[in-house]
Amino acid sequence: MDSCHSEYLSHQEHLSEFIEKLSSILPELKDDKRVNMISNPQIQKAVESLEADFRRAKALLKSQVSPAHDEHIEQVIQNLARALGLVLFASHDVVEITNKAEIEALRREMMKMSIVDMPNLIMNSDESEFSSYDNRGIVEDDHRITLDIDGIVVEEDISITQDVDDVVVQIKYGDDELLKCALHALNSLVLDHMITKERVHHEDMIPVLFNRLSLSKTEHRLIILRILQALVAQDDEHKEKMAEMGNLSILVKSLGRDLEEQQVAVGLLVSLSHVAAVRRRVGRIQGCIVMLVAISNGDDQMASHDAANLLNSLSGNTQYALHMAEAGYFKPLVHYLNQGSDMSKILMATAISRMQLTDQNRVNLGQDGAIEPLVKMFTTGNLEAKQSSLNALHNLSASKANVQCLIKSGIIATLLQLLFSVTSVLMTLREPASAILAKIAAQSEAGIVLVKQDVAQQMISLLHLTSLVIQCHLLEALNSIAARPNASKVRRKMKENGAVRLLLPFLTESRNTKIRNGALNLIYVLSNDMQGGELMEQLEEMHMNTLINVVSSSSTTDDEKAAATGILSNFPVSDKNVTDIFMRANLLPILVSILTTSTPTTPRLLSENVAAVFIRFTLPSDKKLQQFSAENGVINVLVKLLTCSSIVAKHRAATSLAQLSQNSLALRKSRKARWFSCAPPHPTDSFCQVHDGNCSTRSTFCLLKAGAVPPLVQILQGNEREADEAALSCLATLLHTEIWENGSNMLVKMSCVQPIIKILEEGISLKAQEKSLWILERIFRVEAYRVEYGESAQVVLIDLAQNGDSLLKPTVAKLLAQLELLQPQSSYF
Repeated sequence: MDSCHSEYLSHQEHLSEFIEKLSSILPELKDDKRVNMISNPQIQKAVESLEADFRRAKALLKSQVSPAHDEHIEQVIQNLARALGLVLFASHDVVEITNKAEIEALRREMMKMSIVDMPNLIMNSDESEFSSYDNRGIVEDDHRITLDIDGIVVEEDISITQDVDDVVVQIKYGDDELLKCALHALNSLVLDHMITKERVHHEDMIPVLFNRLSLSKTEHRLIILRILQALVAQDDEHKEKMAEMGNLSILVKSLGRDLEEQQVAVGLLVSLSHVAAVRRRVGRIQGCIVMLVAISNGDDQMASHDAANLLNSLSGNTQYALHMAEAGYFKPLVHYLNQGSDMSKILMATAISRMQLTDQNRVNLGQDGAIEPLVKMFTTGNLEAKQSSLNALHNLSASKANVQCLIKSGIIATLLQLLFSVTSVLMTLREPASAILAKIAAQSEAGIVLVKQDVAQQMISLLHLTSLVIQCHLLEALNSIAARPNASKVRRKMKENGAVRLLLPFLTESRNTKIRNGALNLIYVLSNDMQGGELMEQLEEMHMNTLINVVSSSSTTDDEKAAATGILSNFPVSDKNVTDIFMRANLLPILVSILTTSTPTTPRLLSENVAAVFIRFTLPSDKKLQQFSAENGVINVLVKLLTCSSIVAKHRAATSLAQLSQNSLALRKSRKARWFSCAPPHPTDSFCQVHDGNCSTRSTFCLLKAGAVPPLVQILQGNEREADEAALSCLATLLHTEIWENGSNMLVKMSCVQPIIKILEEGISLKAQEKSLWILERIFRVEAYRVEYGESAQVVLIDLAQNGDSLLKPTVAKLLAQLELLQPQSSYF
C-alpha cells in the first residue's frame, strides 16, 4: 500500500471513529431533559446543525471516495468540530449539558486534526482531474461540494466559508495559542473584506469578540480592538450592535489600561459616538468620563485629541457636562454658561457653587471664561440666576486671578449697592455679596479698590443690622482693609467715627467665635495707631477685664489671645492706672504661663504681644514691680524668647532684659559688706565676675546668671537687624562705669566684638551704630583689646569718619584716638 493510500485510510479511520463516538453522544444530547426543559432557539438550532453534519459525515463514509478526496474528509471532521462547539457555546450560559467534558474532549481531538491541515482547506480549482465523482454521490465544482444523502442533495462551501467557521470556533473556545492564530486570521479576513456583514451577524462575531475582550490578555485585546475598528469602518450596522451597554462597559475598561490599548479604545469610542445610543449610554458607565478627562490631559497627542472629541460629543448632555466639570474638564460647563438656556445656566452656576474646587481648578475655570457669564447672570438675571451666580462667584473668588477679573468686570459697585440695599427680595443675596467683598478685600491689589472707595465706615454701620454670617464676612473685609499700610486715613476715620465702641459688644459674642475673633483683630489693628491716652478713652476697666478673660480662658483660640494681648500691650506702659488694673486681674502670671507652655506651633503674634506687655512689668523706675516680675519667672521666659524665631519678640524680650539689668548693679550683694562676716556664706556659683558680687536671676536680675548673654550675641551674629539696638542696649548694661572692665572682659570672652564691628559697617540703624560705638569705646580702653581688634575696626571707623552720620563723628573720633590714628587734640572734627 503506497503512502498516499495509507494516509487516506488514516483519515477515513479517524472519521469512522468520530462517527462512532457521536453515535452515542447525539441521542443522549437530544434526550437530555435539562436541555429540553429550556426553550432556547440557539440550543435547538445548534443540535439540529450537529445532526445535519453528522448525516453528511455518515454519507461521505459510505460513498467510498478516492484517496484524492482526503480534503473532504478533513472538512467534514472540521464541520463536526464546529457543530459541537456551537452546542457548547449555545448552552454554556443557560444549562449544564450531559457529557459536556466528553463532548469538549471529542471536539478538541477533531480540531487537532483539522488545524494541522488548515492551509490545505482552500481547494485548488485547477486540479481538474478530481472535478467529477457523480457515480459516488459526490460532485465537486470549484469551491462547492454537493453530497447526495438518502436522496437529499446538500450543497456546502469549502473555501472562505469554512475558514470563517474555523476561526469563529477558535475565537469562541480556543486556548491562548489557538486564539492568537484565529484573531490574526480574522483580522486579515476582515481587512480583506472577505466577510459579509450578514456572516458577521449570523456568527454573532461582535458579541463573541466583546466576550473575549473582557477575558483576554493584553496582546489579544489589542487585536480584538483593531478588528472591531475595522468592522465599524466597513458598515454602520456594526456600530448599532456594538452600542449595547454591556459591550460599551467592556470597551471602557480598556481606557484604563496601557497606552496602546487606551489609544485604540478611545479611537473606537469616538467612531461609535456618532450613534445616539452610544452617547446616551457611555457617559453613564462608571469612571468613563474621569478616564476620558485624564486621557485628554495626557501626553499622547492622538489619544488626547480623540478623548477631547469624545468629551465634546458627550457634552450635549448637561449631566455629563457636570460630570466632566467634577473631573476638572470645564469647557462644556462654560459653554452652557455662555450659550445655554436660562435653566442650564442656573444649573451650571449652582454646580460651581457646590464644587470642592482646588486652587488650580478655580484658576482653570477663570481662564476658561467662567467669570464674565456669571457676572452677566448676576447683573441681568432673575432672582434665582442672581443667587446661583453669586454663590458660584464666591467659590471662584478664592483665586487671586479671578478676583482681578471680578474687579475688571465692574461688579464691586453692584455688590456694595446690594449690600446696603433694604429691598426685601434682595436680602438673601447679601450673604454671598458680603463674602465676595471679603475675598476682594483680602487680595493685596484688589483691596486697594475698597480702601479708595472708603466703604469701611459703611460696613461698620451694618454690623449690628445683619445676620451672623454677614457680620463674619464684613469683619473679615474690614480687617483686610484696615490692616493695609496705605490705609492710615481709613483707620483714622474709623476711629473718629467710634468704630472701637461699635466693636466692643462683639468681644463677649459667644454664638460665633469668628465674630469675636474678627472684632478683636480689628480693635487691635486700630489700637496700633492710637497715641497716649487715646485707647484709654475708648476702653474702660470692664473692657480691659473682658480682654484679660479672653487671654486667660481655655476656650478661646491662640489667635484670639494674640489679638487681646496686642490690645493690652498698646496701653501706654507708663500709665500706672492701667498697670494697677492688670495687677488686680493677675495678668502677669497668666502671660508667663502662656509662654512657659508655648510650643513651636504657638502663633508668632501671641509671643510678640506677650513680650510687649512684659515691657510694662519691667520698667527700671519701679524696682518693686521688677521684683514681682522676676519672682513670677519673667526673666526665664524672656531668655527663652531670645531664641525664638520672631525677631520682633527677640527685640521686645531684649528691651525688657535691658530694663531689668539696669538695676542689677544696685541690687548686687558685695563681698566686702560689713555684715558679711556675720552672714552665712554664699555659694561660690552665685558670685558674678561682672558685677563683682553675689548675683542671681530673681534677686539681682543678672544677665549672666540668667544665661542671656550668648543668645544676645547670637542676635548680633544673625542676618536680621531689627533687634540689634535692643540687644546692644542690653549688653551695654554690663559696661557701667563701675564695672566696665569686667564687662569688657566678658563681652570679649563671648566673641562679641566682631559682630559689633559688622553692625557698624552695615549701618542699618543709626541708634544701633551709636550703641556699638559706645560699647567699643569701653572695650578699647583695654590695650590688649585695641591690639587684637583695632586693625579690623579701623577701616570701618575711618569710613564712618568720612561718610557716616554727623551724630556719630565725636564718638568715632574718640575711638580713632584710642587706636592712635588721630591725636586727642585733633580738630579734624
